[in-house]
Amino acid sequence: MRINITSRRFKLSDDLKEYTEKTVRRLKKYYEPIIDVDIVLGWEKKDRMAEINISVYGTILSAHERSEDMRKSIDRAVDKLERQLKKYKDRRRGFGHEKMPSEQLIAEGNES
Repeated sequence: MRINITSRRFKLSDDLKEYTEKTVRRLKKYYEPIIDVDIVLGWEKKDRMAEINISVYGTILSAHERSEDMRKSIDRAVDKLERQLKKYKDRRRGFGHEKMPSEQLIAEGNES
């Protein structure tokens, strides 16, 4: 998993960088084959903004969060991504949802 962190309108401290990487790495336990993680942290007036985009096989999952504290924004965005990854994983396996289109095409090709 490759992690890319960008800070906008402020200088990223080593402490915040380590916290962000540690928090994002916990997503691996929900879905192992995460390819890339792009994180954008920013300040806008009183709000602290965290935007996280995850590249997994065939799609990009993203979460945007704003709050008065940067760590809270990061935690909330990661929580959103946990739910998205669980849902994505269930769809890939076909539990309770329809299978994803690429899997349907492969299944239809094998039936012929």
